[in-house]
Amino acid sequence: MIVKRCASGLAARLAGCAAACALPGRPERSAARDAALARMGDVAGQRGWGMDVLRDVAGADADLLFPGGPADLVESWFDHADRAMIEAAHGLDEPRLSRRVRAVILLRLDRVTPDRAAVRRALGVLVTPGHGAALARTMVRTVDAIWEAAGDRATGVTRQTKRMTLGTIYAQVLLFWLARGDDRAAVADFLDRRLAAVARFGRLKQRMMARRAA
Repeated sequence: MIVKRCASGLAARLAGCAAACALPGRPERSAARDAALARMGDVAGQRGWGMDVLRDVAGADADLLFPGGPADLVESWFDHADRAMIEAAHGLDEPRLSRRVRAVILLRLDRVTPDRAAVRRALGVLVTPGHGAALARTMVRTVDAIWEAAGDRATGVTRQTKRMTLGTIYAQVLLFWLARGDDRAAVADFLDRRLAAVARFGRLKQRMMARRAA
């Protein structure tokens, strides 16, 4: 049910925000929040992202660390995963940017595969009414973090276009991973097909522009 609800509008929301919005600010970061997030990540797949669960695993006052409630908690958990992904991608040995992007996406999914149920329930929080802005912020930050981890240095319109394109790809791959994440080869193949389709479109666009200029 959650995957179907995500699939109904996630890619469109993400693409629209990536095209029209600047990178949103980061959630508050602290050692205390990170410790609470780590504890929640261990249990959220089974128990959910409720503040009662947070108090149970991280202390009676832990809910004070996330005054925005479950959406704040989930948004911060994804930000924590973004930071871990960037750190893990340091020294990635691949000369081509497109291959580094592929490697980073698979790295991201590999790192959270043990927490796939927690990711599913986290997205379930963000797709509920009233949390659309938190969903968009979360996904846009992750897409930007993927490009950062891959070493992209684009600016201006090129930066926005690349993030919009990858945003749509990542949303599709994320939903596929939620359904088939136990089959890494299938996830990698799905990602490769999405990236290949974008590459073909880019080459077609270049040829059309060259013909118009001739």
